[in-house]
Amino acid sequence: MQIIPAIDVKDGRCVRLYQGDYHRVTVYSDQPARLARRWEDEGARLLHVVDLDGAYHGAPRNLKAIGEIIRAVEIPVQVGGGLRTIEAIATVLELGAARVVLGTAAVEDRSLVAMAAARWPGRVAVAIDARGGIVMTRGWQQRSERPAKSVARDVVLDGASCLIYTDIERDGTLTEPNYTATAEIVAAVPVPVIASGGVASIEHLRRLQAVGVEGVIVGQALYTGAVRLADALALDE
Repeated sequence: MQIIPAIDVKDGRCVRLYQGDYHRVTVYSDQPARLARRWEDEGARLLHVVDLDGAYHGAPRNLKAIGEIIRAVEIPVQVGGGLRTIEAIATVLELGAARVVLGTAAVEDRSLVAMAAARWPGRVAVAIDARGGIVMTRGWQQRSERPAKSVARDVVLDGASCLIYTDIERDGTLTEPNYTATAEIVAAVPVPVIASGGVASIEHLRRLQAVGVEGVIVGQALYTGAVRLADALALDE
């Protein structure tokens, strides 16, 4: 199981939101690339980068910072946030991203998922971001009325090589992951699932490992020190 540090970028800075609320922001660094190097130095094998401004506005807004992050490290970087056109996806991949993460497009424009997956096989993941089991879109601000499992099944048919499941109500809260909902997504699809949201301890990671996820994205717990990356990575040893 991979432990994947999260770097959420807003206005060029590394931040964390509470339950996806853009008005409840904690800034952790003005230099996201330096943080990326830190996680690589501590043993991370993959980074998860989200352009929060891009997710909110519908098009990438932090390409400079994202490019600096990618160039600062040798490990793969997956990038999401506002990727709703084939041109935006191509731009991020040309910056050097190993994989793109589509969210809103998976609900509003399935043809884009299929087109991107066909053009870049194995490099298109889909984020299933849910509140109360219903997928949220447009930077987690709009309710889609579509159940998470239904969207998950559809995007796998469209060619998504990996899913990232986030329970928005747990994200940034340091409570605990939604194990039941995560397990339902794992059982519903034949592709790898990465869990996100609510991790606050090594025990939480062990329980997610038992659920069968391929990886876990960890943000707030790493930044507050609730979880040490070295301890998390030791789970695979």
